[in-house]
Order: sequence, then C-alpha cells, then structure tokens
Amino acid sequence: MPKILYSPTSPYSAKVRMAAAYAGIPLEAVVVDTNSQPPELTGPNPLGKIPTLVTDEGLGIYDSRTITQYLNRLSGNALFPRNPAKRLEAEMLEALADGVCDSLLAHVYERRLRPAEKVHQPWLDLQWSKAMRAFDLLNASPPKLPKKITAGHIALRACLGYIDLRFPGQWEKGRSKLKRWAARFDEKFPELKQYVPA
Repeated sequence: MPKILYSPTSPYSAKVRMAAAYAGIPLEAVVVDTNSQPPELTGPNPLGKIPTLVTDEGLGIYDSRTITQYLNRLSGNALFPRNPAKRLEAEMLEALADGVCDSLLAHVYERRLRPAEKVHQPWLDLQWSKAMRAFDLLNASPPKLPKKITAGHIALRACLGYIDLRFPGQWEKGRSKLKRWAARFDEKFPELKQYVPA
C-alpha cells in the first residue's frame, strides 16, 4: 500500500489525505517530524517536506498539488472535472487555498523561529493581509458544494481547518459565509472531517 508521510497539523497533508479518502485510494499514514529530517522522508523527497507520497515501487511524489493530480489520475478523475473550464476553476481554488496556507505558515514560522525582538511585524502584516484578502473574496462568493466535490473544495476545507487551529477567533469577523461553508462541508462529507488539521 502506498504511504503518505505527513504531519497532523499540516494543511497540505490534510488536503492530500482527504483527497485520497474521497477518491477511495487507501494510503498508509505515517507521521514524520520534518525538523529531524529522517531518512524515511529525505530518501523519497530530498527537500524533506511533507506531505510526501511513497508509491509501492518506492517512488516519492511531492508537493501537495502534484499529489492531488496523481491521485486524480489514479482514480479516473475523481478529484478534478474533465470539463476544461470547470477543471481550471477547481485548480484555481486549490491554488488559492494553498496560497493562503503559505501566508499563514510564513506568519507562524516568523513568530515561532525568531526571537521576539527580531520578529518583523510588517512581514506578519503582509502575510495576514494576503490571507484575509483571499478570504474576503471567498466569503463574498463561497464555492458551491455539489454532491461531487473537487480537490479545490478539499483544499479550502483543509485551509479553514488550519486557520482555526493556529488563529482561532482571529479571522471570522465579517466572514460568516465562509465559516458556514466549512460547517456545511463537514455535514455533507462527515467521513473527511477526521483529516482536518488538528
């Protein structure tokens, strides 16, 4: 069985695990510590980043978007529509959600890895503004939640789980539609909730 090397708090890991579950592709989930850069991670992925999918043949597949595309091909298009316009919409939603996570992680690492006196507030403000601008766009017109969702929907749910984990109570004001969207997602797809970052 293929392995997914992941962290329970990583939104990218959550997205990939949710996508695999939704597509019906079983994966052996293996928690790894990226700080210690273990050989089981750096062997298949020289970047030492998560998530990394390791196939039965030992091939390392990395970057979460590469993995969702791989899972999509494996599942016969369970994660992205065949229609070019709808596929682009799903890919852009995934990219937007991942971009928000990039900004949030930059914010987290700035505070976590620098001494307090060296934390650069303008950098934090810039990263936060990017994420909130994207959330305002999504809140103004939340993605529809059809019976058949895409990797874009899954990425957004993972992203909202991550911000709830790292910044509880700091983003929701004025974004109630997005908050309700996450709740509706969990109601419609309860089997995926276990993968949300925690």
